[in-house]
Amino acid sequence: MNWEEFEITPSRNNFTYNGIKLFDEDFSEVLEFQSPGIAAVKTQTGWFHIRPDGRPLYEKVYERVFGFYFNRAVVKEKGFYYHIGLDGLAVYKERFLWCGNFQEKISVVKDFKNNYFHIDLNGNSLYGEKYLYTGDFKEGVACVCAEDGYYTHIDKKGNLLHNKYFQLLDVYHKGFARAKDYEGWFHINRNGSPIYNNRFSLIEPFYNGLAFCVTLVGKQVVVDEKGNVSFL
Repeated sequence: MNWEEFEITPSRNNFTYNGIKLFDEDFSEVLEFQSPGIAAVKTQTGWFHIRPDGRPLYEKVYERVFGFYFNRAVVKEKGFYYHIGLDGLAVYKERFLWCGNFQEKISVVKDFKNNYFHIDLNGNSLYGEKYLYTGDFKEGVACVCAEDGYYTHIDKKGNLLHNKYFQLLDVYHKGFARAKDYEGWFHINRNGSPIYNNRFSLIEPFYNGLAFCVTLVGKQVVVDEKGNVSFL
C-alpha cells in the first residue's frame, strides 16, 4: 500500500485506503501521513507516531505530537516543546515554550522570555537577535517583528533583507510579499519597494500573475504584477 494515498476518515480517528478503513481499532484523533510515511495519532494514553502498518514508531507517549518535516517532529512533554527524530528521542537538549515545524530546514521557536527566533535541524540558533514574533522561512526569507512592533524580512543568516519596516507583513510568494502601511495593503518586491501606488483593504498573494484585492471603498478587483486593476 502507498501511504501517500491514505486518507483521514471524516471522524478523523482512522485512515482509509481505496475507500477501505485501514485499522480495526479507531484512535481518538489522527493527523495525516507525511514523509517518510509517518502519522501522528492520539489514544487514551497520549500522542505518538505510527508507521503505515499502524505500529508505533517508538515506545514513548507524549502530551502532543505533530507531523514530521525533514525527519523532525514537534512534541510536547511536561508542558514544554522540542523536536524529536525518527527514533522518538530529542535531537537537542533545549526546551521551549513553543516550537514550529521545520520549513526549509529551519524552525521557529519561542523561549521562556517569550522571545521568538529560528533554529537549525540540530537546535542551534541561526543568529543572535530575538524578536517579538517570527514566521516560517519561505523562498529563503522570513518575517520578523521588531521591539517597536513593526515587521521586516530577514534571510537565513539573520541579515535584514531590505531594511524596510511595515505595520504588517507576509512571506514572499513567487517573488512578491504582502505588506501593510498606514494607508492600507499592497505588494512589495524583494527590495521591499511597492510594485504599484494603490492601497487596498484586503489583498491575496499573486496566483499566476493575478491577485484578488478589495479596494478601500469595498470594491472587489483583480490586480496584476504591474498594478493594473480590473473590477469584478
